[in-house]
Amino acid sequence: MPPLGTPTLADAVGPHSLTAADQLLAGETVQRFVAEAGAATLVAANAVATASGPSTGPRVAELAGRVDAVDLSSPLGSTEAALAEAADLYLRDAVYFHHPGYMAHLNCPVAIPAVAAEALVTSVNSSLDTWDQSAGATLIERRLVEWTAGLIGFPGAGPAAVDGDRPGARAGTGAGTSPDGIFTSGGTQSNLQAMLIARNHAVAGRPGPLPSRLADLRIYASTESHFSIANAAAMLGLGKDAVVPVATDAAHRLDADALAARLAEGAAAGTRPMAIVATAGTTDFGAIDPLPGLRRLADRYGAWFHVDAAYGCGLLVSPGHRGLLDGIEHADSVTVDFHKSFFQPIGSSALLLRDGGLFGHVTHYADYLNPAAQAGTVPNQVDKSLQTTRRFDALKLWVTLRSMGADAIGAMFDELIDLATAAGDSVRRHPDLELAAEVQLSTVVFRYVPRHAKLDSARLDALQDAIRAELYASGRAMVAATTVRGATATASAAAGTEAAAGHGARHLKLTLLNPRTTLADVEQVLAAVVRHGERLLATGVPHQPVPSQPVPSQPTPGEPAASEPARAEGGAR
Repeated sequence: MPPLGTPTLADAVGPHSLTAADQLLAGETVQRFVAEAGAATLVAANAVATASGPSTGPRVAELAGRVDAVDLSSPLGSTEAALAEAADLYLRDAVYFHHPGYMAHLNCPVAIPAVAAEALVTSVNSSLDTWDQSAGATLIERRLVEWTAGLIGFPGAGPAAVDGDRPGARAGTGAGTSPDGIFTSGGTQSNLQAMLIARNHAVAGRPGPLPSRLADLRIYASTESHFSIANAAAMLGLGKDAVVPVATDAAHRLDADALAARLAEGAAAGTRPMAIVATAGTTDFGAIDPLPGLRRLADRYGAWFHVDAAYGCGLLVSPGHRGLLDGIEHADSVTVDFHKSFFQPIGSSALLLRDGGLFGHVTHYADYLNPAAQAGTVPNQVDKSLQTTRRFDALKLWVTLRSMGADAIGAMFDELIDLATAAGDSVRRHPDLELAAEVQLSTVVFRYVPRHAKLDSARLDALQDAIRAELYASGRAMVAATTVRGATATASAAAGTEAAAGHGARHLKLTLLNPRTTLADVEQVLAAVVRHGERLLATGVPHQPVPSQPVPSQPTPGEPAASEPARAEGGAR
């Protein structure tokens, strides 16, 4: 291998003298790799450093025209030219989660050690399906699974849990085996696999073809649960109607009494509870369902107990709020999304089982990949995974933990919870803003309700969506919107609005997952919400909901243009 120096793109061999194979990463091409990967890093760094807002507020038609104009059959001839084109088509109008004005969805800025680890992941390109394609990568993932199982509090979590020796693994009996898990692409896949295992566990030993064995199965989940549960039911042959919605309490947590009533109704009707799904951190309100009580109901009715902690998993390493997850250790399965509250790049998720032997319900052996003769002796991760070819995403978390430590991650999540609490207080104090519910994790659900205007529910709903669209188009801030079902806020009634019971009321939402965002940043966004609301009232509130594609708008008086820095240390892009 040639010695490594500090090459630039100019040092790389010109494209006309290269064969196609010279474009592949190998020992003989590392100089080119260092030059071009370094150039890409500089392009990305420049985009992050100069982003003056979370977005430029692009319109679909405009971007589509530029992308569609590219002739993919005519290469540009160099990586440098291709990167410049990518910067124009992608980075110029990208949505930047690291910007303090981004408060829309459950996206986080990423830990630098994890980004650095991506270079190792993509360069070596290991596939985590079998040991003979990954070696040490498999052991690193298994060690992280063991560590996470320990954080959850699963009994028996330790090195023995991931040594590949599980007597029940092949049969799917799970008799007395240790916890185990598998990394996945995200919470949707983790929830799908959890429901698949729960389904197969529920029908194991029942006679007849599979469709007939599924007819009476039901999944119980709150009305605030993630949509992936209903989608999983559809993909697993149960149908979305097999998901029984359960009412929530005033804090938007699953109501255990309501669940008990629904379970009793199902038993009387001759249906069988396949699974009870609890959420530890709902998407809108960050609500954590009453885990201990739900476990007791699962035991009473013989149901699988799954906890979707995709959002709330950061509490596992929280110095101040770990108690919010009390009872999670009694789950049969847990979803965690490290690419949310662990500040990891997408995708980094995992499914953990209290009894690792139950992965046997989804194990398939192929002679050309993971022959049955290797079971229990060779650690082939495909034995537990819905994916075959799979990235080594676990390395990002490993490098983050080995450089920053789990305590630092947990402390950042605690800071976000405190920030959201303070933001909720700011909303509560403002005469034209209305808080939908008490803050629980790092989301704040509220709406603009002008105290001096009388709006019916339809116009008030349209106003929220219009404000959100205006914020997006300005490039200064991004917030989310949602519908709060059955919302009948007293402040709205006082303002003369009509309750939208049954259909719900549109609200705005701040999702705070950036530890570098300050309360001053949040209050600037709240002030912008009010300014845009006032301007929309003055110019005419739409009578119909605003389409999801925002239109460009002029900055509200007193608000800087999108090309100006958002804060003192910001720069123009």
